[in-house]
Amino acid sequence: MKRRDLLKNLTSGTAAFAIAPSLAAEWTGASLSPRRTQAAAVKVKKGEMTYRRLGRTGLMISEISLGGSPLPDERLLFQLVERGVNYIDTSDSYENGNCERKVGRLFKAVGRENIHIHGRFHLTGRWTEGSIIASVEKSLRRLETEVVDILGIHGVENPDHLTDERILGAYEKLKDHYRFRGLTCHANQHAVIPRAVECGLFDMVQIGYNVFDLQETETNVQTYSDYLGESGLRRLIDLCHGKGVGVTAMKTLKVGGRRQNLAAYKAEGLSVHQAMLKWVLENDKLAAAVVEILNENEMAEDLAVSGKTLTEAERRMLQAHVTENAENFCHLCGLCQAACPAGIPTADISRGLDYEESYAKAGRARATVAAAAGSAAPFSACRDCEACERACPYGLPVRERTRRGLALLG
Repeated sequence: MKRRDLLKNLTSGTAAFAIAPSLAAEWTGASLSPRRTQAAAVKVKKGEMTYRRLGRTGLMISEISLGGSPLPDERLLFQLVERGVNYIDTSDSYENGNCERKVGRLFKAVGRENIHIHGRFHLTGRWTEGSIIASVEKSLRRLETEVVDILGIHGVENPDHLTDERILGAYEKLKDHYRFRGLTCHANQHAVIPRAVECGLFDMVQIGYNVFDLQETETNVQTYSDYLGESGLRRLIDLCHGKGVGVTAMKTLKVGGRRQNLAAYKAEGLSVHQAMLKWVLENDKLAAAVVEILNENEMAEDLAVSGKTLTEAERRMLQAHVTENAENFCHLCGLCQAACPAGIPTADISRGLDYEESYAKAGRARATVAAAAGSAAPFSACRDCEACERACPYGLPVRERTRRGLALLG
């Protein structure tokens, strides 16, 4: 079939074409086999893309993978798959469900076996086992598939949710519709990730990880004595790797994250964004960097990184960038929020502020801050005790960031 016909069929859903390798997937009829697979290789290069094993799942996923908030237009989406991207991060909240609909049409165009997806459900409102199941069933209909490769919990911040009977009950009843269990964690990683590893119920995690983790903490904060020692995500990744739990990295291009003109930090003809991705992928214990790619320039920029190593000039460039911009960078560790005697959701508000200042997502920023402010004590309850700032390992002005975040609500 000619390429133009495949592009035409993206919306009609009549094509089936092997593009990216399905290196570890097992199929039985129309559905993915729920059996775990074990690929012999940890890393495989095919064409211009390198694929890495996602922990004990055995799935071989493209080390440059695609975030779905938002997805690009369908023509560019096809081109990304054609060039080797085979893993897409989805959620029912992305693009009001249209992310999942796009992926469903993509399945028909390129073949379900060529795309691995991480589908997720949210714990919002008065959630129940039944509401989780209903949400997943709607996602499956939009995706036009019976089975997702990974069914994850979106944005876990409470480690107790990982073993909650309502969630485990939903997973059990949905067991024929997913292969592996996962989660994403935006805040409080130092409590959530160790619990996910300890309980043995989750096969992969997705966490924020980017070049600002070069930054050293001001103090050696004991956040989880059995595993962590000093505060730092690399120890969490080591923990997951040691137990076979796959790890993917999000928030990888946080500069703040929007693709600004950073010519001052350019080295050897490569952009700071390319150097950031190379730094993330330098960690062989990560399976993929999950990024948003919305135009052809970003596609060319990001895919050019696959299989490349970070140079010393790029490393110096990144160090300079972090040194000059780390003063107000929040790692979303959640320690400030846990320390607040008034229960102010400082980390959640900080995440909302990042959506505005780092990603230019004003709507999501306001929604995130509004949800945080509506579910806990308002900033007016602040005792000005500085407990949040004393708890921050990076010495950030937590109170000032909280005020800026709440100001987004008008």
